[in-house]
Amino acid sequence: MSDRNPTDFRTGIGYDRHRLSAGTPLILGGVTIPHEKGLTGHSDADVLIHALVDALLGAAALGDIGTHFPDTDPKWKGAKSEQFLKHAASLLKENGFTISFIDCIILAEKPKLSPYFPSIRKNLSAILNLPLDRISVKAKTEEGLDSIGQELAMAVFASATLVRHPG
Repeated sequence: MSDRNPTDFRTGIGYDRHRLSAGTPLILGGVTIPHEKGLTGHSDADVLIHALVDALLGAAALGDIGTHFPDTDPKWKGAKSEQFLKHAASLLKENGFTISFIDCIILAEKPKLSPYFPSIRKNLSAILNLPLDRISVKAKTEEGLDSIGQELAMAVFASATLVRHPG
């Protein structure tokens, strides 16, 4: 096998989990979803974007969300997670990577999320400048099990495939 100008394919996996509580907005993929409970965290607690940022940064070996946006830094208190995703996308570009595909699984008992998938995908597409057919978002319930099934938390697994062409 020749190493002359090989194309570099990378895959990263991200995960995040946040508590649900009354009185906070539920934001997933930058989209506010009507629900009696929302996610809590240092920033806007967008668990989908947090997991996706980790998947993207991990695939490029550029650290993780906590490295770039530590929750000990007061300037990130209440920050919109979309800016974390924009930062990750700019780092990828600076390092010669393009995003080939992203896939996200939201673990949530309620609300039913499928009606919001088109808006979430459209928002991620705009932020990442990525065609819709390269973005997958889906959801699963926990069938009443653990903290997610008892509506105490939500979690997301995300994967990202990157390509870096020689040059």
